[in-house]
Amino acid sequence: TSTYSSPAKSLGDPGITPLSPSHIVKDSDANDAVEQLFLVVVAIDFGTTSSGYAYSFTKEPECIHVMRRWEGGDPGVSNQKTPTTILLTPERKFHSFGYAARDFYHDLDPTESKHWLYFEKFKMKLHTTGNLTMETDLTAANGKKVKALEIFAYALQYFKEQALKELSDQGGSDFENTEVRWVITVPAIWKQPAKQFMRQAAYKAGMASPENPEQLIIALEPEAASIYCRKLRLHQMIDLSSRAPVNGYSPSDTIGTGFTQAKEHVRRNRQSRTFLVENVIGEIWSELEEGDRYIVVDSGGGTVDITVHQIRLPEGHLKELYKATGGPYGSLGVDYEFEKLLCKIFGEDFIEQFKIKRPAAWVDLMIAFESRKRAAAPDRTNPLNITLPFSFIDYYKKFRGHSVEHALRKSNVDFVKWSSQGMLRMSPDAMNALFKPTIDQIIQHLSDVFDKPEVTNVKFLFLVGGFAESPLLQQAVQSAFGSRCRVIIPQDVGLTILKGAVLFGLDPAVIKVRRSPLTYGVGVLNRFVEGKHPPEKLLIKDGTRWCTDVFDKFISADQSVALGETVTRSYTPAKPSQLVIVINIYSSEQDNVSFITESGVKKCGTLRLDLTGTDASVPNRREIKTLMQFGDTEIKAMAIDVATSKSVKVGIDFLNY
Repeated sequence: TSTYSSPAKSLGDPGITPLSPSHIVKDSDANDAVEQLFLVVVAIDFGTTSSGYAYSFTKEPECIHVMRRWEGGDPGVSNQKTPTTILLTPERKFHSFGYAARDFYHDLDPTESKHWLYFEKFKMKLHTTGNLTMETDLTAANGKKVKALEIFAYALQYFKEQALKELSDQGGSDFENTEVRWVITVPAIWKQPAKQFMRQAAYKAGMASPENPEQLIIALEPEAASIYCRKLRLHQMIDLSSRAPVNGYSPSDTIGTGFTQAKEHVRRNRQSRTFLVENVIGEIWSELEEGDRYIVVDSGGGTVDITVHQIRLPEGHLKELYKATGGPYGSLGVDYEFEKLLCKIFGEDFIEQFKIKRPAAWVDLMIAFESRKRAAAPDRTNPLNITLPFSFIDYYKKFRGHSVEHALRKSNVDFVKWSSQGMLRMSPDAMNALFKPTIDQIIQHLSDVFDKPEVTNVKFLFLVGGFAESPLLQQAVQSAFGSRCRVIIPQDVGLTILKGAVLFGLDPAVIKVRRSPLTYGVGVLNRFVEGKHPPEKLLIKDGTRWCTDVFDKFISADQSVALGETVTRSYTPAKPSQLVIVINIYSSEQDNVSFITESGVKKCGTLRLDLTGTDASVPNRREIKTLMQFGDTEIKAMAIDVATSKSVKVGIDFLNY
């Protein structure tokens, strides 16, 4: 039996039964509500490893401003974003975010630091938690637990304050939150609960409210990237496939150099944080014709998100062709491999202890690894040196009674050596081996997508996201798929999503068709048909034989849904004398669902319609219209009692059931 007992039995029978043949109504007027006028759009790219924001004034949408330089910053890593790290005081109050949090935590005395709550890379928790709720916890570096919702709200509140402060400084007067439309990006492969969770955290942070939900848009990362890629001019990207062999070198040898030039170009422009987005369709885009397909591969710190889009002319609207796929194959995978390597050399017991006893030094070690990780390239010949923090060397000696150098000699890991300057010296092959499992998974996943029937004749593959900066990943993607499509990398690839999210906030209607990630329906009673319905579903009420628990489908997983499309069904109370109707909304990842009791069916909404206080003139076959509006990353449902025009609305809720 399922967690859901028959609605008819459990609720004293406020059941409903279908009234009319199902029909779909395209309700275009419903969407022409008065647009609120916002002065500015601020997009927040809340990443697993790093985060940032950018904004644009609605009066000059061609200028996208990327946030001010952050205090702090790492040697060997120049970026416009700040690490997604957050520090709470021992009393669990917000202390700092980003470099400031990391550096402050790092400078604390170990005896003191164990009372402070430090969080990093916590966004992955939303992807990996199966049954996410408002109560889900996150674990700090010292092992203490805090509600995830609080941490996310603190982080968003921090960005909100930073952005409003920057806008106020720029405008010379205080900027109000009401004048801002916020956009927060999330991976397309996140399940609905995680997307809703982000919205709830933003409400808690005061960016918008349930009464004013339009002020916040939850944008999908690869869609944002897609929108930005459309605007690219040829000098703003690197086309890996167009590199003819230069002086007998194959294109792969030039990947690195092309990027160095690009980096120089970006560095020169670093001083100006304003990017001009020409109000034209970019050159590459002008080669795309009606119906052409392209793939966006968004590879970040935590996840890789793969979306297939198709162009619809004349406006160049985007249509999602194949539902977003991907998985936890971000650059964090490389960090885990490094950690596994350290465990192999120094012992898992030591590494576990070291992380708990010297959390700040562990963070230091991972920062040192990060800058070396960025230096890895396919054609690199000289070794990569990683500085081991002094407390690592010291603590290891105390823990084991012999030196780090001894451990390396003894470990048989022959491609990692100890250099006299107190560093781990990794051969390029050793470093590349750390990338291999993650890159292999990305390539494998992409191959699976390319094999789908919906994904034939792909013209371009846009490689975006922070991990796309890795020459190793670039080369792997180019050599695997370069013969099937052109592999394109925007120049400031780490900021692609941020800029696209701003463009999306300025014109949310640019995405016209999405694929529904789930099947949605409501639980109803049908007349029992012998031989068709299972006998255990039979319910006899007032002499009528009903089949309970029927899943009446509104939309199937992977079906195309136009933005703002409304699906309508009509029901009637199973018993004419009912005074209240309860309509339960269910979802499933499966396509063909017959009963709400099947495994994988989850309740995600309830509409309660009160039928009291109506006069006797109500027809005996009372019509209850139920509408579901799809398209945005949020889904809305509504029930209307046709006779009295009474209605109730509900947002689909995946967190509280």
